[in-house]
Amino acid sequence: MSAEERRESVIRAAMVEFARGGYNGTSTEVIAKRVGVSQPYLFRLFPGKRAIFLAASERCCQEVTEVFRQASEGLDGQEALQAMGAAYQALIADDPDMLLMQMQMYVAVASAEASGDREFGDALRAGWMEMYDTVRLALGADVDETTQFLAYGMLVNVLVSMGFQPEHRVWSGFYEAVQPKA
Repeated sequence: MSAEERRESVIRAAMVEFARGGYNGTSTEVIAKRVGVSQPYLFRLFPGKRAIFLAASERCCQEVTEVFRQASEGLDGQEALQAMGAAYQALIADDPDMLLMQMQMYVAVASAEASGDREFGDALRAGWMEMYDTVRLALGADVDETTQFLAYGMLVNVLVSMGFQPEHRVWSGFYEAVQPKA
């Protein structure tokens, strides 16, 4: 495997491990083990754990953004909104670690900023803003619809990550709110 292929393997493994254990709860040793490389080799590919987490987080944002971009391609308004919502639900159903990685990103940024480290959050906010801008563009640059879409997306993240099953009553208001208006 080339160094670039190994680097890609590390990012993929890191997404899984950080999704499950968080930034502070995941060691570089467990990431190296998942990839099948030594820790010294891991540190030839990335300067440290922080760089690995940032690469995994950036990849997570890129993949979610691409799901929105592909789902809304050639659509606008309510059609784009419905397509992006369905595509996102399919993404987190097919890859629960993608949802968990997003949640871990938010925790890591909040934790870093609580200790005075804004640089960490700046990198992750840039990826999130690309996602925001992609959704906003798909919705005709409508700020209110973009905000509502992402707010409902965060609600989905919270409910799914807390283990609320689709038939639970907590979802009923959500289903009513996201139905297309006649």
